[in-house]
Amino acid sequence: MQLQFLGTGAGMPSKDRNTSALAVKLLEERGSIWLFDCGEATQHQILHTTIKPRKIDKIFITHLHGDHIFGLPGFLSSRSFLGGEELLTIYGPKGLQQWVEQTLKLSKTHVTYSIAFVEVEEGIVFEDSQFIVRAMPLEHVIECFGYRIEQKALPGELLIDKAIQLGVPKGPLLGKLKAGVDITLDDGSVVLSKEVTTELKQGFTVTILGDTKFCSNAITLAEKADIVIHEATFDHSTIELAAQYGHATNTEAAKVAQLANAKHLILNHISARFLKSDLIPFLKEAQEQFPNTFIANDQTQYELRQHQLLEL
Repeated sequence: MQLQFLGTGAGMPSKDRNTSALAVKLLEERGSIWLFDCGEATQHQILHTTIKPRKIDKIFITHLHGDHIFGLPGFLSSRSFLGGEELLTIYGPKGLQQWVEQTLKLSKTHVTYSIAFVEVEEGIVFEDSQFIVRAMPLEHVIECFGYRIEQKALPGELLIDKAIQLGVPKGPLLGKLKAGVDITLDDGSVVLSKEVTTELKQGFTVTILGDTKFCSNAITLAEKADIVIHEATFDHSTIELAAQYGHATNTEAAKVAQLANAKHLILNHISARFLKSDLIPFLKEAQEQFPNTFIANDQTQYELRQHQLLEL
Protein backbone atom coordinates (compact mmCIF):
# COMPACT_ATOMS: atom_id res chain seq x y z
CA MET A 1 0.00 0.00 0.00
CA GLN A 2 1.24 3.46 -0.90
CA LEU A 3 0.08 6.96 -0.07
CA GLN A 4 0.49 9.99 -2.30
CA PHE A 5 -0.48 13.41 -1.01
CA LEU A 6 -1.88 15.52 -3.85
CA GLY A 7 -2.77 18.48 -1.65
CA THR A 8 -1.82 19.21 1.95
CA GLY A 9 -2.93 22.78 2.58
CA ALA A 10 -5.75 24.28 4.62
CA GLY A 11 -8.47 26.67 3.52
CA MET A 12 -7.23 27.83 0.15
CA PRO A 13 -4.29 26.93 -2.08
CA SER A 14 -0.92 28.54 -1.53
CA LYS A 15 2.26 28.57 -3.60
CA ASP A 16 3.56 25.57 -1.68
CA ARG A 17 0.41 23.59 -0.90
CA ASN A 18 -2.70 22.70 -2.84
CA THR A 19 -5.98 21.96 -1.05
CA SER A 20 -6.80 18.57 0.43
CA ALA A 21 -6.52 15.36 -1.58
CA LEU A 22 -4.89 12.05 -0.73
CA ALA A 23 -4.50 9.01 -3.00
CA VAL A 24 -4.38 5.64 -1.25
CA LYS A 25 -2.78 3.33 -3.79
CA LEU A 26 -4.05 -0.23 -3.45
CA LEU A 27 -2.62 -1.36 -6.78
CA GLU A 28 -0.97 -4.51 -5.45
CA GLU A 29 -3.88 -5.35 -3.17
CA ARG A 30 -6.80 -4.76 -5.58
CA GLY A 31 -5.57 -2.94 -8.69
CA SER A 32 -7.25 0.34 -7.78
CA ILE A 33 -6.77 3.68 -6.04
CA TRP A 34 -9.00 5.32 -3.43
CA LEU A 35 -9.10 9.12 -3.22
CA PHE A 36 -9.76 10.87 0.08
CA ASP A 37 -11.10 14.39 -0.43
CA CYS A 38 -10.77 16.24 -3.71
CA GLY A 39 -9.85 19.88 -3.27
CA GLU A 40 -9.60 22.42 -6.06
CA ALA A 41 -7.12 21.46 -8.84
CA THR A 42 -6.76 17.85 -7.71
CA GLN A 43 -6.91 16.75 -11.35
CA HIS A 44 -4.01 19.10 -12.13
CA GLN A 45 -1.98 17.65 -9.27
CA ILE A 46 -2.63 14.17 -10.67
CA LEU A 47 -0.98 15.24 -13.95
CA HIS A 48 2.34 15.36 -12.09
CA THR A 49 1.99 11.71 -10.98
CA THR A 50 1.71 8.26 -12.52
CA ILE A 51 -1.89 7.97 -11.28
CA LYS A 52 -4.44 7.05 -13.93
CA PRO A 53 -7.84 8.62 -13.09
CA ARG A 54 -9.69 5.51 -14.32
CA LYS A 55 -7.90 3.52 -11.60
CA ILE A 56 -9.64 5.64 -8.95
CA ASP A 57 -12.85 3.72 -8.23
CA LYS A 58 -13.75 5.13 -4.82
CA ILE A 59 -13.73 8.68 -3.45
CA PHE A 60 -14.25 9.32 0.24
CA ILE A 61 -15.17 12.88 1.23
CA THR A 62 -14.71 13.95 4.85
CA HIS A 63 -16.90 17.07 4.74
CA LEU A 64 -18.41 19.63 2.41
CA HIS A 65 -16.07 22.58 2.85
CA GLY A 66 -14.81 23.85 -0.49
CA ASP A 67 -11.16 23.03 0.09
CA HIS A 68 -12.18 19.36 0.26
CA ILE A 69 -14.69 19.11 -2.62
CA PHE A 70 -14.20 21.89 -5.21
CA GLY A 71 -12.00 19.61 -7.33
CA LEU A 72 -14.70 16.96 -7.77
CA PRO A 73 -16.53 18.28 -10.87
CA GLY A 74 -13.32 18.74 -12.85
CA PHE A 75 -11.95 15.36 -11.81
CA LEU A 76 -15.20 13.56 -12.65
CA SER A 77 -15.25 15.15 -16.10
CA SER A 78 -11.59 14.40 -16.82
CA ARG A 79 -11.96 10.80 -15.70
CA SER A 80 -14.59 10.44 -18.42
CA PHE A 81 -12.46 12.10 -21.12
CA LEU A 82 -9.50 9.89 -20.19
CA GLY A 83 -11.33 6.64 -20.79
CA GLY A 84 -12.83 5.90 -17.40
CA GLU A 85 -15.77 3.57 -17.90
CA GLU A 86 -15.89 1.63 -14.63
CA LEU A 87 -18.31 2.44 -11.81
CA LEU A 88 -17.13 5.17 -9.44
CA THR A 89 -18.49 5.20 -5.90
CA ILE A 90 -18.45 8.44 -3.91
CA TYR A 91 -18.86 8.34 -0.14
CA GLY A 92 -19.62 11.48 1.84
CA PRO A 93 -21.95 13.44 4.12
CA LYS A 94 -25.55 14.24 3.33
CA GLY A 95 -25.80 16.89 0.61
CA LEU A 96 -22.79 15.73 -1.40
CA GLN A 97 -24.83 13.86 -3.98
CA GLN A 98 -27.13 16.83 -4.53
CA TRP A 99 -24.18 19.19 -4.98
CA VAL A 100 -22.36 16.92 -7.44
CA GLU A 101 -25.43 16.10 -9.52
CA GLN A 102 -26.58 19.73 -9.68
CA THR A 103 -23.10 20.91 -10.67
CA LEU A 104 -22.83 18.35 -13.46
CA LYS A 105 -26.37 19.10 -14.63
CA LEU A 106 -26.03 22.89 -14.70
CA SER A 107 -22.65 22.71 -16.45
CA LYS A 108 -24.07 20.12 -18.90
CA THR A 109 -21.22 17.78 -18.06
CA HIS A 110 -21.74 14.23 -19.31
CA VAL A 111 -19.71 11.36 -17.89
CA THR A 112 -19.32 8.00 -19.58
CA TYR A 113 -19.52 5.92 -16.41
CA SER A 114 -21.98 5.35 -13.59
CA ILE A 115 -21.59 7.15 -10.27
CA ALA A 116 -22.95 5.58 -7.09
CA PHE A 117 -23.34 7.71 -3.97
CA VAL A 118 -23.16 6.42 -0.41
CA GLU A 119 -24.38 8.81 2.29
CA VAL A 120 -22.00 8.33 5.19
CA GLU A 121 -23.19 7.75 8.72
CA GLU A 122 -21.35 6.36 11.72
CA GLY A 123 -20.44 2.72 11.23
CA ILE A 124 -19.26 0.50 8.38
CA VAL A 125 -19.49 2.29 5.03
CA PHE A 126 -17.77 -0.36 2.90
CA GLU A 127 -16.79 -4.00 3.29
CA ASP A 128 -15.69 -6.81 0.99
CA SER A 129 -13.45 -9.86 1.30
CA GLN A 130 -10.31 -7.70 1.51
CA PHE A 131 -11.16 -4.46 3.31
CA ILE A 132 -13.51 -2.82 5.75
CA VAL A 133 -13.93 0.96 6.03
CA ARG A 134 -15.51 2.48 9.12
CA ALA A 135 -16.56 6.09 9.66
CA MET A 136 -17.11 8.17 12.78
CA PRO A 137 -18.11 11.83 13.16
CA LEU A 138 -15.42 14.27 14.21
CA GLU A 139 -15.71 17.72 15.80
CA HIS A 140 -15.51 20.45 13.16
CA VAL A 141 -17.72 23.45 12.45
CA ILE A 142 -19.85 21.38 10.05
CA GLU A 143 -20.55 17.65 9.83
CA CYS A 144 -17.25 15.91 9.22
CA PHE A 145 -16.10 12.29 9.25
CA GLY A 146 -12.95 10.33 9.83
CA TYR A 147 -12.32 7.01 8.08
CA ARG A 148 -10.55 3.86 9.25
CA ILE A 149 -9.36 1.47 6.52
CA GLU A 150 -8.69 -2.04 7.78
CA GLN A 151 -7.16 -4.68 5.56
CA LYS A 152 -8.47 -8.10 6.55
CA ALA A 153 -6.04 -10.85 7.56
CA LEU A 154 -4.00 -12.29 4.70
CA PRO A 155 -3.34 -16.01 4.04
CA GLY A 156 -0.21 -17.43 5.61
CA GLU A 157 2.72 -18.89 3.68
CA LEU A 158 2.24 -22.28 2.03
CA LEU A 159 4.53 -25.02 3.35
CA ILE A 160 5.02 -26.65 -0.05
CA ASP A 161 7.30 -29.49 1.07
CA LYS A 162 4.85 -30.53 3.77
CA ALA A 163 1.92 -30.40 1.33
CA ILE A 164 3.77 -32.59 -1.18
CA GLN A 165 4.66 -35.08 1.57
CA LEU A 166 0.93 -35.40 2.25
CA GLY A 167 0.37 -36.32 -1.37
CA VAL A 168 -0.76 -33.00 -2.82
CA PRO A 169 0.30 -32.78 -6.49
CA LYS A 170 1.84 -29.64 -7.91
CA GLY A 171 -0.82 -27.44 -9.47
CA PRO A 172 -4.04 -25.63 -8.57
CA LEU A 173 -4.69 -27.64 -5.39
CA LEU A 174 -1.67 -25.96 -3.79
CA GLY A 175 -3.22 -22.58 -4.56
CA LYS A 176 -6.47 -23.63 -2.88
CA LEU A 177 -4.63 -24.68 0.25
CA LYS A 178 -2.76 -21.37 0.37
CA ALA A 179 -6.08 -19.53 0.02
CA GLY A 180 -7.41 -21.33 3.10
CA VAL A 181 -9.48 -23.99 1.32
CA ASP A 182 -9.34 -27.61 2.50
CA ILE A 183 -9.00 -30.18 -0.32
CA THR A 184 -9.79 -33.83 -0.94
CA LEU A 185 -7.25 -35.93 -2.86
CA ASP A 186 -8.06 -38.65 -5.40
CA ASP A 187 -7.57 -41.34 -2.76
CA GLY A 188 -10.23 -39.71 -0.56
CA SER A 189 -7.83 -38.28 2.03
CA VAL A 190 -8.45 -34.74 3.21
CA VAL A 191 -5.69 -32.16 3.56
CA LEU A 192 -6.55 -29.21 5.78
CA SER A 193 -5.24 -25.80 4.82
CA LYS A 194 -4.15 -25.07 8.39
CA GLU A 195 -1.92 -28.17 8.28
CA VAL A 196 0.22 -26.83 5.44
CA THR A 197 0.17 -23.05 5.94
CA THR A 198 1.61 -20.69 8.49
CA GLU A 199 -0.65 -18.45 10.61
CA LEU A 200 -2.66 -15.66 8.97
CA LYS A 201 -0.78 -12.41 8.42
CA GLN A 202 -2.16 -9.29 10.03
CA GLY A 203 -3.42 -6.70 7.55
CA PHE A 204 -2.69 -2.98 7.80
CA THR A 205 -4.84 -0.21 9.24
CA VAL A 206 -4.81 3.39 8.01
CA THR A 207 -6.82 6.16 9.70
CA ILE A 208 -7.64 9.29 7.72
CA LEU A 209 -9.14 12.11 9.73
CA GLY A 210 -10.96 15.08 8.28
CA ASP A 211 -10.90 18.55 9.80
CA THR A 212 -11.41 18.29 13.54
CA LYS A 213 -10.40 19.62 16.87
CA PHE A 214 -8.99 17.18 19.42
CA CYS A 215 -11.73 14.61 20.13
CA SER A 216 -12.28 11.09 21.44
CA ASN A 217 -13.61 9.71 18.15
CA ALA A 218 -10.30 10.52 16.49
CA ILE A 219 -8.54 8.39 19.10
CA THR A 220 -11.03 5.54 18.61
CA LEU A 221 -10.55 5.57 14.83
CA ALA A 222 -6.77 5.66 15.25
CA GLU A 223 -6.51 2.81 17.77
CA LYS A 224 -3.40 0.73 17.01
CA ALA A 225 -3.37 1.98 13.41
CA ASP A 226 -0.24 1.56 11.32
CA ILE A 227 -0.68 5.10 9.99
CA VAL A 228 -2.73 8.00 11.32
CA ILE A 229 -3.18 10.99 9.02
CA HIS A 230 -4.29 13.92 11.15
CA GLU A 231 -4.84 17.56 10.33
CA ALA A 232 -2.44 20.04 11.94
CA THR A 233 -3.74 23.41 10.82
CA PHE A 234 -2.18 25.18 13.80
CA ASP A 235 0.77 24.76 16.16
CA HIS A 236 0.81 24.57 19.94
CA SER A 237 1.15 28.34 20.40
CA THR A 238 -2.27 28.84 18.77
CA ILE A 239 -4.09 25.96 20.45
CA GLU A 240 -7.00 28.12 21.63
CA LEU A 241 -7.49 29.60 18.16
CA ALA A 242 -7.45 26.10 16.66
CA ALA A 243 -10.36 24.96 18.84
CA GLN A 244 -12.42 28.04 17.93
CA TYR A 245 -12.20 27.13 14.24
CA GLY A 246 -12.76 23.41 14.77
CA HIS A 247 -9.16 22.50 14.00
CA ALA A 248 -6.26 20.76 15.70
CA THR A 249 -2.63 21.57 16.39
CA ASN A 250 0.50 19.55 15.68
CA THR A 251 0.78 18.57 19.35
CA GLU A 252 -2.89 17.58 19.57
CA ALA A 253 -2.45 15.31 16.55
CA ALA A 254 0.57 13.78 18.29
CA LYS A 255 -1.50 13.26 21.42
CA VAL A 256 -4.16 11.41 19.41
CA ALA A 257 -1.54 9.07 17.95
CA GLN A 258 0.04 8.55 21.35
CA LEU A 259 -3.22 7.77 23.15
CA ALA A 260 -4.29 5.47 20.32
CA ASN A 261 -1.04 3.48 20.44
CA ALA A 262 -0.60 4.08 16.72
CA LYS A 263 2.65 3.27 14.92
CA HIS A 264 3.10 6.29 12.64
CA LEU A 265 1.61 9.79 12.38
CA ILE A 266 1.52 12.00 9.29
CA LEU A 267 0.61 15.66 9.83
CA ASN A 268 -1.58 17.09 7.08
CA HIS A 269 -3.77 20.16 6.27
CA ILE A 270 -1.10 22.72 7.18
CA SER A 271 -2.04 26.39 7.34
CA ALA A 272 -0.40 28.77 4.85
CA ARG A 273 0.77 30.82 7.83
CA PHE A 274 3.62 28.32 8.21
CA LEU A 275 6.51 28.93 5.83
CA LYS A 276 8.97 26.23 4.85
CA SER A 277 11.38 27.50 7.50
CA ASP A 278 8.68 27.05 10.14
CA LEU A 279 8.14 23.37 9.40
CA ILE A 280 11.29 22.10 11.12
CA PRO A 281 10.28 23.38 14.59
CA PHE A 282 6.64 22.55 13.74
CA LEU A 283 7.56 18.91 13.19
CA LYS A 284 9.99 18.75 16.10
CA GLU A 285 7.29 20.03 18.47
CA ALA A 286 5.04 17.12 17.51
CA GLN A 287 7.88 14.58 17.64
CA GLU A 288 8.62 15.50 21.23
CA GLN A 289 5.25 13.97 22.08
CA PHE A 290 5.09 11.27 19.39
CA PRO A 291 8.54 10.53 17.90
CA ASN A 292 7.36 8.61 14.84
CA THR A 293 5.78 11.70 13.25
CA PHE A 294 6.12 12.84 9.63
CA ILE A 295 4.84 15.93 7.85
CA ALA A 296 3.11 15.68 4.48
CA ASN A 297 4.00 17.92 1.58
CA ASP A 298 2.37 18.04 -1.85
CA GLN A 299 3.40 14.97 -3.88
CA THR A 300 5.04 13.30 -0.88
CA GLN A 301 4.79 9.52 -1.25
CA TYR A 302 4.95 6.87 1.44
CA GLU A 303 4.91 3.10 1.35
CA LEU A 304 3.83 0.81 4.16
CA ARG A 305 6.05 -2.25 4.00
CA GLN A 306 5.75 -4.95 6.67
CA HIS A 307 3.99 -2.41 8.91
CA GLN A 308 6.88 0.07 8.58
CA LEU A 309 6.42 3.47 6.91
CA LEU A 310 8.96 4.47 4.29
CA GLU A 311 9.11 7.81 2.48
CA LEU A 312 9.68 7.25 -1.24
